Amino acid sequence: MLPISIKTKAVGPTPFRHRFLKSMLLSPVLALLATAAAAFVLQTARSRPTFGASAERPNVILILADDLGYGDVGCYGAADVKTPHINRLAREGLRFTSGYCSASTCTPTRFSLLTGKYAFRQKGTGIAPPNATALIQPGTTTLASILKSAGYQTAVVGKWHLGLGAKPQPDWNGLLQPGPLEIGFDYCFLLPTTNDRVPSVYVENHRVRNLDPADPLWVGRKNPNGQPTGITHRDTLRMNWSHGHHDTIHNGIGRIGFFTGGHKARWRDEDLADAWVARSVGWIEKNKDKPFFLFFSSHDIHVPRMPHERFQGQTKLGFRGDAIVELDWCVGQLLDTLDRLDLTKKTLVVFCSDNGPVLDDGYQDGAVTQLGQHKPAGPYRGGKYTIYEGGTRTPFICRWPGEIKPGVSDKLVCTIDLAASMAALTGQTLPENACPDSFNVLPALLGAENAHGRDHLIEEGRGLALRIGDWKIMQHPRRKKKSKRKQVNAQQRDTNVELFHLADDPGETKNVARQHPARVAAMQAKLQALQAAGRSRP
Repeated sequence: MLPISIKTKAVGPTPFRHRFLKSMLLSPVLALLATAAAAFVLQTARSRPTFGASAERPNVILILADDLGYGDVGCYGAADVKTPHINRLAREGLRFTSGYCSASTCTPTRFSLLTGKYAFRQKGTGIAPPNATALIQPGTTTLASILKSAGYQTAVVGKWHLGLGAKPQPDWNGLLQPGPLEIGFDYCFLLPTTNDRVPSVYVENHRVRNLDPADPLWVGRKNPNGQPTGITHRDTLRMNWSHGHHDTIHNGIGRIGFFTGGHKARWRDEDLADAWVARSVGWIEKNKDKPFFLFFSSHDIHVPRMPHERFQGQTKLGFRGDAIVELDWCVGQLLDTLDRLDLTKKTLVVFCSDNGPVLDDGYQDGAVTQLGQHKPAGPYRGGKYTIYEGGTRTPFICRWPGEIKPGVSDKLVCTIDLAASMAALTGQTLPENACPDSFNVLPALLGAENAHGRDHLIEEGRGLALRIGDWKIMQHPRRKKKSKRKQVNAQQRDTNVELFHLADDPGETKNVARQHPARVAAMQAKLQALQAAGRSRP
């Protein structure tokens, strides 16, 4: 079931953030809100027109980086890598210091971003394998379907990693459906899994692009034909592996999984960013006279980090730093396109990351040896895979010139909230069972005066964490074997339950669980209740 549009009479040319309330008052969701939240809504807006054919309806571009840490860009403190275009977004928009993704790995965050549902609520939403089938089924209300229902043209370009096709496995030589087009997107041009997993091909809409029927594609877990692997032919690799990436060799780099065929459809790692930008710019140009939603899902800076040759050597940080420069270039190309087409003031741009940073994630690419004084997670502990702040607190920026006042916000917002917030932006009511964990934090995203963000957030990784205000409790699973991954700001722990007061200890260095047993018990009970309830949206 898709959201239902709400129509009201347009009034006046006042800025959107001053018109937010009137639409909200029309929504039955308000009946479920707490008294304090309702009072906030009454104070933070005046009136606004509903977006039917209104020219004031903004385009939306969502830029999702991959494995980008809080401290990886200049506007969040990086000194050893230059990111002028991301810095421009921050300078012209609202930079959040408590902006989060919902999980510390890619597939769960992407699932939650689109569905507004914590990934732990659905089985099979861990890191998707090469032959994963569609994790989001047709009929699911998604961020894309919400905006499509509001009359937007919708597209996703870049990394997908949410599975394609029906069980038992994708039909790589036929129609790959269901997929993005069945859950609200009008167009897709994809990296179907990740760049370290096979198959290394593009998918456009329902098919592998440029696939020759005479050279069919096969994807599997076992070597089907005795082909060279990263183990048997390690000395031929352009980038050596450190762990786990030693199956099929493609473009001189070992991958996870095996594939054969599809030679005309294969890509080169160095060309991925250019492909995403070219498709995105062309699609924006085609849809510039209509409201549009573009989900620009970058593969940078995920491993294997092999940026285009023109970016290699641009930093002292190795290919990881060079990939950040490539990502920044992509952002600049999108912003330049908006400028050229006179769409800058008509477009809300949201920039975020799918999880925090990791150094050695399977390849020897200089990320560890050339790190220097760079701090990928900034002041925070941990990174990708962990439930420490470095795993889920990432860059988060919103820009809409003329509507969002430039500045810095400490409001708690999360990528999972984009679905409910975009429903509010476009004057729609979410079905009761849709987007169960997505909060409407639109006033905070727009920098409205006296706006509030979330009052709590579950962070998912190896275990679960719950942040309520400045307090955060963490429940780690029992330790198994030591990870081979080189983590960021890694520290040893001696317990499976930790409690931190982030206002006093943002780096999560002092576990105060023993000093506050009552708070530990109360927060554990709250976390268990949120898990059992099946939803958390007001």
